[in-house]
Amino acid sequence: MKRKKSCEELRSHRWLGATDLRSFGHRSRTLQMGFAREDYQGKPIIAILNTWSEVSHCHTHFRQRVEDVKRGVWQAGGFPVEIPVISLAEVLQKPTTMMYRNLLAMETEELLRSYPADGCVLMGGCDKTPPGLMMGAISMNLPSIFIPAGPMLRGNWRGRTLGSGSDVWKYWDELRTGNISEQDWREIEEGIARSPGTCMTMGTASTMTSITEVLGFCLPNAAAIPAVDSSHARMASLTGRRIVDMVWEDLKPSDILSENSFNNAIKVLMALGGSTNALIHVIALAGRAGIKIELERFEEIGSEAPYLVNMRPSGQYLMEDFYYAGGLAALLEGMRSLLDIDVPTCTGKTLGQNIAGAKIHNNNVIRTPDDPMQREGGLIVLRGNLAPDGAVIKSTAADPKLLKHSGRAMVFDDYNDMAERLEDADLDVDADSVLILRNSGPQGGPGMPEWGMLPIPKKLLIQGVRDMVRISDARMSGTSYGTCVLHVAPESWIGGPLALVQTGDIVELDVPGRKLTLKVTDQELERRRTAWKPKQRKFERGYGKLFTEHIRQANEGCDFDFLEGTAPTPEPEIH
Repeated sequence: MKRKKSCEELRSHRWLGATDLRSFGHRSRTLQMGFAREDYQGKPIIAILNTWSEVSHCHTHFRQRVEDVKRGVWQAGGFPVEIPVISLAEVLQKPTTMMYRNLLAMETEELLRSYPADGCVLMGGCDKTPPGLMMGAISMNLPSIFIPAGPMLRGNWRGRTLGSGSDVWKYWDELRTGNISEQDWREIEEGIARSPGTCMTMGTASTMTSITEVLGFCLPNAAAIPAVDSSHARMASLTGRRIVDMVWEDLKPSDILSENSFNNAIKVLMALGGSTNALIHVIALAGRAGIKIELERFEEIGSEAPYLVNMRPSGQYLMEDFYYAGGLAALLEGMRSLLDIDVPTCTGKTLGQNIAGAKIHNNNVIRTPDDPMQREGGLIVLRGNLAPDGAVIKSTAADPKLLKHSGRAMVFDDYNDMAERLEDADLDVDADSVLILRNSGPQGGPGMPEWGMLPIPKKLLIQGVRDMVRISDARMSGTSYGTCVLHVAPESWIGGPLALVQTGDIVELDVPGRKLTLKVTDQELERRRTAWKPKQRKFERGYGKLFTEHIRQANEGCDFDFLEGTAPTPEPEIH
C-alpha cells in the first residue's frame, strides 16, 4: 500500500502553496472567483473535464451531473474545478468524430498538464469521447476516474421496442422499398431517442464505457446505469468522493493498466458482442500505456472468449435490460474463470473484489460460458492480398450464409459516388455481388467515417435482399449490422490494395479461414499498382493538416505518431 501524500506533496501546492509573487497572483484570482483560502488550501484540486455542450445530445444531463460530482468532491474534502473540453457529438459532427478523438486526447493531456490539477474526473460516454479522454489522462498520468454518460431509455414506436441505429437502418430500408410510410418514418424518428444518454444498443458508446470499467477506471457496475436513473446521480457523487482518496493514495493510470488488464478488456469486448470500433480504440489506449497490441491478439483471445450478451445489433435486448439483468458486474462475475481478477482498479481493490457477489438476474440477456450465445467472440480479423495489414468483420451481426462467399466486385470510388448510384435501377449488381467502397479510411475520409455499412442497392431491396458482402477501409457504427468487412489496411487513399480493385473482379470472403482475397494475379496487381497515381492532400492548414501528416492506420490505432508511448509529459514551470 502506498504512503498517503502530505499536503505539501500535492501538485497544486506548487501553484497555491508557496509564498512568492506568482502564488500571490494565483491565490488572488481564486479569491476573485468567490472562494476562500480554506476552500482549497491543503486540499486536492480535482479537475472535472466535462464534455457537455448544447450540441452534445448524449451528454445533455452532464450540466446537472457535474454538480453531483462536485458534491462528492466537496464531501471528501477536495476542491472541484469544472473545465469544459471539446464535445464530440456523434451524428452531428462532420466528417466524423473520429477525426477529432485525438484532438480531445491532446486537449485532455494539455489541460491537466498546464493547470493545478491533482486528479481528474473524466465525464464522457458518446463513442469517441471515452477513448479520447482516457488517452489524454493515461499520457498525463495523474489520478483519474471516469464517469460513463449511461445509455438512454429504450425507444418505442406503436408498442415496438426501438434500438438506436440498428432500427434506423432497418426501417430506412423499409421506407426505401415503400413498406412503411413517411408518417411511419416520422413517428419512428420521434420515438427512437427518448431521453438523455448514449445509444441503448451495444454500440460503440456502451462498448467503450464497458471497456473503460474493465480497465479499472470506473466504479463497479457504473457503465450500464441508464442516464436518467437516480442511481446514475449517486454514482457520480460517489465518483467525486473516490477521486479525492485516489489523489491521497497517488493511484495513477500507470498503477492500474497492464497487459493483463487489456487482455481482460478484449475478452469482455468479445463477450459483449461489442463494436468493431473498439479494436482501434483499445490499440490506441494500450499504445499510450506503452503496451503494443497487434490485431492477432484479438483473434487469439476471441477464440477463448465466448459471446455472452444477447443485445442488439447482434442479439435481442437493450442496455436497460442488461442493467436490470445485473449489468457489467454480473457479466464479469459469470465469466470470472476467464479473467485475470487480480488486476488493480480505481477503487483500490482488485477486479475480483469489485465484482464479488454480483448476480445474473435474467439468463436470456446475460449468458455464462457454459451456455453462450456463440462459442467464439464475434470480431474476426481477416488478412489476404486485399488486406495485408488486416481487416475486421463482426460475424455475430452478419448473415451466416455470407461468411464464406465469392462475388463480382461493384466498386464505388468514394461516398458521393456510392450515394449517386445506389438508387439506379440499372446498377449492374445482384445479390451475390460484393460492394466495395474506397477512399474512406483515416486519410481518405478523412477521419475514417462510419460509412462501412454500405446501403443495399434499391433494386435489390425491392427483391427482398437485406444483406450483402460489403468491404471498405471505413468504420461501421457499433449499432450497425450486416456482412461488412471494415478497416481494410493499408487504406486505399495511400495506395493500399483496395485502390486497385476494379468492378467485375472476383472477391472472396472466407471468415472461417480468416481470408480476404482479390482473385487477380500478382502480375496484374503490380501492373495496376504502377499505374496508380497518389491522391492530393485534403488539407493545407490547421488541424486537418496536422491530422493527415501524423495519423496512423487502423491496425495501429489511428493515434498520432508523436503521441504514442510513455515519454513523460513535462511539468510546467511556475513563474
